[in-house]
Amino acid sequence: MAQLELRAVSKSFRHQAVLRDISLQVPDGSFTILLGPSGCGKSTLLRIIAGLDAQTSGQVLIDGVVIDHLPPAERDIAMVFQQYALYPHLSVRENLAFALTIRRTPRHVIDERIAEASQLLDIQGLLDRKPRDLSGGQRQRVAMGRAIVRKPKLFLFDEPLSNLDAQLRTSMRIELKKLQQRLQATMIYVTHDQVEAMTLGDRIVVIEGGRIRQADDPQRTYTAPADPFVASFIGTPPMNLWEGTLRAQGTETIFRSDGMTLPLPAGLLPPHPGQEPAITLGIRPEDIALQEAAATIGVEALVELIEDLGADLLIHCRVGDLKLVARADRNTGTTTGMAMPLFLPVNKLHLFINHRRFDPPTTTPI
Repeated sequence: MAQLELRAVSKSFRHQAVLRDISLQVPDGSFTILLGPSGCGKSTLLRIIAGLDAQTSGQVLIDGVVIDHLPPAERDIAMVFQQYALYPHLSVRENLAFALTIRRTPRHVIDERIAEASQLLDIQGLLDRKPRDLSGGQRQRVAMGRAIVRKPKLFLFDEPLSNLDAQLRTSMRIELKKLQQRLQATMIYVTHDQVEAMTLGDRIVVIEGGRIRQADDPQRTYTAPADPFVASFIGTPPMNLWEGTLRAQGTETIFRSDGMTLPLPAGLLPPHPGQEPAITLGIRPEDIALQEAAATIGVEALVELIEDLGADLLIHCRVGDLKLVARADRNTGTTTGMAMPLFLPVNKLHLFINHRRFDPPTTTPI
């Protein structure tokens, strides 16, 4: 196990910046997720940690020691790739032993580690097979086993489940989480799948455009996103977000956006004399209520489409010129084309000012 630290790591390819001043601490024994859309730089960052790519600037430290000058083989890091990268002419046993063999590890140590890893991953019956005789899930287990037998300081995973079908991906997520808990190992896992991020990690680092947008635990990343990008990227379906303006009006603050007007609590927005800050208001579909309650704001919505998910419904509506999605119980009796009232709990609204989260004083119920 090890603690990883990144200090102002940047990477450019031909004057094109891919990573911009990435600073991050990964605690010993944590399961940290690097999450972001394709092309955001998360895999490049993983390769820099592994030593496969060199950063343009910044430092990589493990347990407080700078490792930038060390080649990949000397960093004591194991990496599991998206492609399984198994040697097709070797058996599973030989694939597991390969890295230890070239390091001239004693035979009895190799056998002990293979036995331990194969039992951990439940692949004891596959040791004499070749990779071509294995399913996708079995190959992924072998790839993980090859990393485990090395007993490295740090495990790196580059979208290892993306080639599996949906059902197998779900089961492998569970197995990987159990594996991390058993090993108590420091793991960094790259994915663009926010479901994987929320279910696997104890910390999520959201990256977009080569920058860290938010680094937090999964629950806070979901309940208190740092900016509109994180708010829209985390959650299925994504958060409803509307751009508009805020104006003080008597005892209320009025939010206006494309035909929708919402009265919000007074004193919500701190004064901005002579400024027109960019305002984004959001609410998650599952937080929208169909029944009026205390401290809710009512809007009249026109139902345009209903998605039946089995357990519940996604109701796609229009309020003025704005689109809105609400998650509701399947027994609501809602039909396409009908007008229906929706109620937005004030304490579930998210406000972003100049593209950054704004948390009002605790006396304001939002």
